[in-house]
Amino acid sequence: MGILQICIVILVLVLLVKPLGTYLYNVFQKENNKTDKWFSFVEKPIFRLIGLKERKGMTWKKYAFSFVLTNIVLVTVSYLILRLQKFLPFNPNNMDNMEPTLTFNTVISFMTNTNLQHYSGESALSYFSQMAVIMMMMFTSAATGLCVAIAFIRAITSKGETIGNFFEDFVKAHIRVFLPLAFVVTLLLVALQVPQTLQPTLSVSGLDGQVQQIAIGPVASLESIKHLGTNGGGFFGVNSSHPFENPNPLTNVIEILSMWSLAAALPYTFGLFAKNKKQGWVIFSAMMILFVLFLSLAYVSESKGNPVLNQLGIDSSQGSMEGKEVRFGVAQSTLFTTVTTAATTGSVNNMHDTLTPLGGVTPLALMMLNCVFGGKGVGVMNMLMYAILAVFLAGLMVGRTPEFLGRKIEAREMKFIAIAILAHPLIILAPTAIALMTEVGKVAISNPSFHGISQVLYEFTSSAANNGSGFEGLGDNTPFWNISTGIVMLFGRYISMIALLAVAGSMLRKKWVPETIGTLRTDNGLFIGILVGTVLIIGALTFLPAIVLGPIAEHLTIR
Repeated sequence: MGILQICIVILVLVLLVKPLGTYLYNVFQKENNKTDKWFSFVEKPIFRLIGLKERKGMTWKKYAFSFVLTNIVLVTVSYLILRLQKFLPFNPNNMDNMEPTLTFNTVISFMTNTNLQHYSGESALSYFSQMAVIMMMMFTSAATGLCVAIAFIRAITSKGETIGNFFEDFVKAHIRVFLPLAFVVTLLLVALQVPQTLQPTLSVSGLDGQVQQIAIGPVASLESIKHLGTNGGGFFGVNSSHPFENPNPLTNVIEILSMWSLAAALPYTFGLFAKNKKQGWVIFSAMMILFVLFLSLAYVSESKGNPVLNQLGIDSSQGSMEGKEVRFGVAQSTLFTTVTTAATTGSVNNMHDTLTPLGGVTPLALMMLNCVFGGKGVGVMNMLMYAILAVFLAGLMVGRTPEFLGRKIEAREMKFIAIAILAHPLIILAPTAIALMTEVGKVAISNPSFHGISQVLYEFTSSAANNGSGFEGLGDNTPFWNISTGIVMLFGRYISMIALLAVAGSMLRKKWVPETIGTLRTDNGLFIGILVGTVLIIGALTFLPAIVLGPIAEHLTIR
């Protein structure tokens, strides 16, 4: 039954890929199309307001500068709001101002699309902060990632054209993609009993006469963009495990598809830009193969139950249910876990800290690879980066100049790709080592064994991959963890984005060369195998020793 549930959700996703991918292509292509008729009347006043009349194309440097500067402005405004929320409106529960290092961590977290939460939303933020900071940055960070991915795709598929205009793309991403989809998903969630209100916390008397405080608020609207934008930050501290955020299996499936569908549709969009749909399906297939491999590991591990409890003779016919909601069970919990880390969302409907050791390998590995669907744009960019690397390696093996989509791959592109590939493990493994060597890092660890290593490794992996989920046994709301993870989130977001935009700019300037009989085909089954192999080999060489020290060592000690 569990496998059937998983297969149905995957089938629905595959059916959504083509229409959503085509829609994204129509939104961001330069020719006039039907979406102009529906949305241009809203966009034109915005373009006039920001002085964007001609909408000229940008170089990759100007595009990168534009999105970084926009993000800096939004971070500054958000920091001020959280530091002054006590004096601002829509604060019926009288929330105090947020502490400085926690504010730094929070605004960086949401601007980088990470949504790492070292606070509990219902007890730390006013409704104004939830809407003006958290929800606002959920839209803008997702739009930024999508824009950069589209710019990258344009550059490697077009012939001598520009990379696009960031501000035009930014407005279109909001008006044509995220706002209408978020409106629809919000209505669906409200219909399924997710709260949407500005009323203060409820005071309810229980059967024993004790008064209980029940937090409510504009939950449904936050849930919609939280998943559509692959953000992940919950209104409540326990995220989508909370019955107000995710009350039943149907809302669970809606949230899974919300965070997965746009990321899965982007490879098809790439195929349309490349004028070769097979190219898009190759990228999608490579992602899906990796996804199914890691999903299988998590599902089988959790279905077998906890080895320690099994040795005690405790019934594990339902699998390892520690940290899971009974209304979801093992199947929907492991699917949610795999999707939220593959799509770098970070929302959780079960506690990842309670996963079996091998089950915990799945979210860790997916964030380390950071190319299996990925967040808004991140996954397709990183998988295309691996595709270029795979073509380069294959070209070296046969002694030919490697080519990708009619462009020669040379030293300049490989240098930037090397930066992107090496930066990711560096900002994970170096801070992990520092945290395990210092008292300020070790004091947060609740489990001093191999699981404690996993907790620290997971926190920095989640930060670097801009995921935001955590092994929540870690006591991470301290200045050390707030500042260190904040810095890792910044590097994880912007180093790879800027490096890959540089690759795009370099590819854009190259002359198109016709395909010959000796050109390595990148639109067939053979290349899917080469691409999957490249991703796994690079990932294993980089991260396997760290995984052995954490979850694998833990598994070997308790099996």
